[in-house]
Amino acid sequence: MVRRLLTLLVALTTVLAAVRADTDTRQQIFSPRFKTLKVQNIDLFDAPPVIRIGSQDRIEITFDEIGEDNSWLEWRLIHCNADWQPSALVESEYIDGFNANKIEDYAYSTATFVHYVNYRIEIPDERCGILWSGSYLLQVYDPQEPDDVLLQARFQVSENMAEVAGTMTSRTDRGFNDEWQQLGLAVTVDLQDGSNPYGDYRMEVSQNIDNETRMIPMPGRVNGNVLIYEHIPQLIFPAGNEYLRFESVSNRFAGMKVDSLHYEGTNFHVWLKPDAPRARREYEYDRTQHGRYIVREYNATDSNIGADYITVHFRLDTDKIPGGEVYVDGEMTDGLFADRNRMTYSDAEGAYLLQMPLKQGAYNYRYKVKGADGNVRDLDGNKWETGNQYVVRVWKRSPGERADRLVGMDIIQ
Repeated sequence: MVRRLLTLLVALTTVLAAVRADTDTRQQIFSPRFKTLKVQNIDLFDAPPVIRIGSQDRIEITFDEIGEDNSWLEWRLIHCNADWQPSALVESEYIDGFNANKIEDYAYSTATFVHYVNYRIEIPDERCGILWSGSYLLQVYDPQEPDDVLLQARFQVSENMAEVAGTMTSRTDRGFNDEWQQLGLAVTVDLQDGSNPYGDYRMEVSQNIDNETRMIPMPGRVNGNVLIYEHIPQLIFPAGNEYLRFESVSNRFAGMKVDSLHYEGTNFHVWLKPDAPRARREYEYDRTQHGRYIVREYNATDSNIGADYITVHFRLDTDKIPGGEVYVDGEMTDGLFADRNRMTYSDAEGAYLLQMPLKQGAYNYRYKVKGADGNVRDLDGNKWETGNQYVVRVWKRSPGERADRLVGMDIIQ
């Protein structure tokens, strides 16, 4: 009997582990009632949502619920490892305070055609402090149905113990001033605690706001307490092209790249000037937000509640692309390939078309093609001159530790 119980227990543990390993931790909104999920360091708009542990840094998470009445909502935190899967830590190891917190900061939209409630969460606060560095998944839910997650947001906490110095060049091991950009990194760490520079540290690098990251398991060499990463294939990136951008900050006039706008049905519709693939064109510099967006209404005192919801019409003039789907990509899509940002080809128009509800503001976007094999490519080619932002994260896990620690982060651009 005991042996049978042990067998069942092992089987159950295996199943639970499999479920845990498959947890979908991507930042996204699950309920159609909610829109415009924005996560940022309050003081750093043009950087990833990362704060330093024990500092005065704060993460701000905002989102809207369409309608005239607010809902009773709560949030909780889940600590994750570098791969964004839940770690083995228990709540008391990574949270100082409570992990079921009511959202009390909300406000109603003012002078908008589409009515909504804007919610705001600030972390850490007096109810919930952060004890462990790493990746955090914040989930919002109805306390009556805590297992039904309405939306989830990602942010990270760094110990700021590793110093990153880096260079970016178009003179790469794959070509000179061609389609690539290559990074070289020198990371200063503390090895006096007996850390193994080849086993305890990992380097993670991402480009702009992309969810896809590259993990470098060990340095090429070590010089004293400096980890050197040079001529490493994983640090060679396709250069991409500058993000496209538009501004729609008022219903009274057409903003940048807006062809026309008018009221239709229940809200304003905005038609952007048509785009076309840029892969065969010469590089053109444009100011970039590295894929991000800013909520803004021209006359609003507080754009979080003063910006209206509009329907934005995208148009991409090109022949139909065989074997793939075309998507509009940017921070406003959370890097997902979903129905809401998938374009439809019109034979009559000779173009890909998309209508997307968005909140007024300034947006970066680009077009991506996802093939039937799952591979993704930028439609606008790769230009070595492109101004990219590379985010470098330094991860550490010493023997005996049960979760990854984020010990450093820096930006190279």
